[in-house]
Amino acid sequence: MAKNNNNRADNAKTNTVQPEGSMHRSAGAYQNTGEWRGGRHTLIAGGIALLTWLVLKVALVNQFTDWDDAGYIVNNPIIRDLSAEGLKRIFTEPVMGNYHPITILSYALEYSMVELEPWLYHLDSLLLHILVTMSVYWFVVILTKKPVAAIITALLFGISPMHVESAVWAAGRKDLFCALFYVWACIAHLHYQHAATDKKSKWYILVILLFLFALLSKPIAVTLPVTLLLIDYYEQRKWTIKLLVEKIPHFALALFFGAISVTIQHGGGAMDVHKVHYNFIERIALGSYALVTYLWKSVVPVHLCCYYPYPPKVAGSLPYIYFLAPLLVAAIAFIVWRYARKNRTIVFGSLFFIVNIALLLQLIPVGDAIVADRYSYIPYIGLFFIAGLLLSRYLEQDGKKNVQNIVIAGVAIYMICLAWMSYERCKVWYDPISLWRDEIEKEPVNAPLAYNNLGFIYFHKKSAATNPIEQQIAADSAFYLMQKAIALKPDFGNALQGLGMLSYMKGDLASAGYYFRTAIHYEPTADNYANYGNILIQEGKTDSTLMQYNTAVSLNPEMFIVRLNRGRLLKEQNRLEEAKADIDKAIQLNPGVGEPYYLRSFYHAQKGDKALALQDVEKAISLGFQQVDNNYYQGLK
Repeated sequence: MAKNNNNRADNAKTNTVQPEGSMHRSAGAYQNTGEWRGGRHTLIAGGIALLTWLVLKVALVNQFTDWDDAGYIVNNPIIRDLSAEGLKRIFTEPVMGNYHPITILSYALEYSMVELEPWLYHLDSLLLHILVTMSVYWFVVILTKKPVAAIITALLFGISPMHVESAVWAAGRKDLFCALFYVWACIAHLHYQHAATDKKSKWYILVILLFLFALLSKPIAVTLPVTLLLIDYYEQRKWTIKLLVEKIPHFALALFFGAISVTIQHGGGAMDVHKVHYNFIERIALGSYALVTYLWKSVVPVHLCCYYPYPPKVAGSLPYIYFLAPLLVAAIAFIVWRYARKNRTIVFGSLFFIVNIALLLQLIPVGDAIVADRYSYIPYIGLFFIAGLLLSRYLEQDGKKNVQNIVIAGVAIYMICLAWMSYERCKVWYDPISLWRDEIEKEPVNAPLAYNNLGFIYFHKKSAATNPIEQQIAADSAFYLMQKAIALKPDFGNALQGLGMLSYMKGDLASAGYYFRTAIHYEPTADNYANYGNILIQEGKTDSTLMQYNTAVSLNPEMFIVRLNRGRLLKEQNRLEEAKADIDKAIQLNPGVGEPYYLRSFYHAQKGDKALALQDVEKAISLGFQQVDNNYYQGLK
């Protein structure tokens, strides 16, 4: 019986009953967003913003993490330059295998004001999340003329624990900017539909511009053209050739940026990170499992992690539970089709979710996580939209006060629970230690990444400590955690590299050499070859050392330390012509280090150019290099 009532509401033609709207509404009717006036909408949106702020403001004291924050902000030279050349780099160079210049530009602006003080980065991210939340409210109000539905949708969006990651992780900024321009584009599209003929072109151009800004924030916005078609469906626009032609520029932009994104991610290795092969059937199973996970976490957001690892294969196959996921997805799809296909609200919300989550289900592998909280940021608008519309119908029915009171109480309790969970989740993101300890607690036998990253935190604590006891405690902790990572993932190159460096610091060259050789076997990277070369030179094996350095340079010609080490070794072998090429490159890569200038002085001295040699020595001294041979220096004078 309830199903029939919903269908009648969806198919009705009067504005007082039909929540979805109609293509036959006049421009004047369109401007009247429900029974409430614009001033009240502004107050409501402000109230939602305040509640979201109160729940998440605890994150303002958070620090940077060691998970992408370093690559995007802390160690990113691009954000340190706002000159014309710097801006060119921001808009032309990908960062960490991704192209999102608007996001990088925001970091550059913040760096110009406070450098690396985390509070401003977190404040701006929180304000952006609040702005997106308010925009979701306005979008639903304009689309449905149902303020109560918009309130519920926006509150669910603003305080969902699944959205904490995007809101409080400094490196999650790209999700916020993308969603902001994405939702604004949806709002502009609604205005375009109902604008007077002479104003349509302005709204149309605005949609294109907002879409472009969303793409420049994060390429996942390529789904917008399909979302605009869903809005057309919800608004009951007639599907004509004109409507499809109208979307051609949108799809052209999506294809262009999609191609750029795939090229950059493939070049950066993001699409080639899995050492375990998954066949087509297994990919379907994993994608279905991810979809089901996003669905249930939208309602019961528990066991949240910053990193959801792929499941290990058992006897060469995935656990059977993953193969049940496609059946569950098929069952859900059948139920929606069988019982709700005439309900415009459920169809629109479901398709909104599916369209915007589809590219993130790892059917085409990007990255090495099967699920990510941040991936739900835009897609959940569709699911929260369904919840908002369905609940609002109960709250707006006459003569059912008891039911309405129960619904209101239930919604209030649920919102309070979400708020508390989000508040606590913000604390998890306080710093790298709290983040990875939480991951280990949630995934104690399937989180080698967490053990490794926490191990490197203690590795750096050892380097920074001055008290011998603190140094030993930190070194022992780092060694234990990295060994734990290796026990869970024997081919974990980064953990092997860390164990090698710890062994080297202890003077255990044999163990260090073993760890670096093993790291090279699993991950033949420039870092691992360079580190193994450093061990060999300690053992006096200069020829073998040179081979390792040569391989490292061939893999990464831009590594300063390898260029410096190889240049030093060649200089000691009196091969100054060859050494000079490495030394010049080292100076180009890091002109603020003194040793390369000192090494280059010997080349000039051999060539009989004492003036240039003296100039390089004095440059090295001015940069703080202290290992200058005084007799050599005085001889140049």
